[in-house]
Amino acid sequence: MAYFLQQLANAVPVSALYAVLAFGYAIAFSVTRRADVSFGAIFAFAAQMFILFADYGWNRLWLVLPAALALGAAMAVVFGMGAAMVSGRYVMRPLAFSSDNTVVVAALGVVLVLMETARLASNSRNLWLPPLLNRPLDLWGDPTFPVTLTVLQVMNAALMAGIVLAGHLFLSRSRWGRRWRAVCDDRKAAELCGVDSGGVFLAAFALAALIACLAGILAASYYGNMDFGAGLNFGVKVLFIAAIGGYSTPILSALGGAAVGLAETIWNAYGAFLWRDFVIYSALVLLLVIFRREKGIP
Repeated sequence: MAYFLQQLANAVPVSALYAVLAFGYAIAFSVTRRADVSFGAIFAFAAQMFILFADYGWNRLWLVLPAALALGAAMAVVFGMGAAMVSGRYVMRPLAFSSDNTVVVAALGVVLVLMETARLASNSRNLWLPPLLNRPLDLWGDPTFPVTLTVLQVMNAALMAGIVLAGHLFLSRSRWGRRWRAVCDDRKAAELCGVDSGGVFLAAFALAALIACLAGILAASYYGNMDFGAGLNFGVKVLFIAAIGGYSTPILSALGGAAVGLAETIWNAYGAFLWRDFVIYSALVLLLVIFRREKGIP
């Protein structure tokens, strides 16, 4: 029983990460209904910039660790948002309402550019952060098998949940959120009512990119490293994860992401690791086929 409770606890940070990524992805996808794997690349790129500049601040500028981490976080947001806005303005916006295949090819190009930029910036070195806030917190006081999470795991999960909640409240209660929902429901009708669908897309892309950057910083602080090929891996994974809750409602996409994180952790605990991705992706595809609903794209 204690082992199972520990696996549930281990699922909390993973589920929180998948939830916030699915939430951010759904914000941009709901506007265009086009698959875009570049979201995962922005997430990984921001994480890599965080690690790179934190290392630069520590080893070159001789900053204390909190200042080096703050420098890394600031540069991660600057470079991550900069890359996202250039991509959104000059690549994705002109193609956003064109064919699906065009967007997929352009997004793959963005992924490759960001992956190679991060690799060249770090001279192909895998940099690692030191363990942060790794003091264990007892969640279940069994002396033979205590159930624990680290301070950083709890903080990251709480911050990611806060991002999802704040984003949901902003989308549901703000004036921009009403324009966003109008474009998501019917772009042409929204334009007839005076809504700039292109501007809404750019704003949605920027908001999704900001969420990806924050998630990248939190994920890098937890894992300590981000592989150069993680952009494509997370891009594809988020594409499937967000589909579980339904792309049209970001909060449901977040719940779907949390469910996938729980399933992945339970499989790691009781199943063969080599079969994990095959089983998870197969289950996601099966669910998509079963619950697929045809809807015309305006």
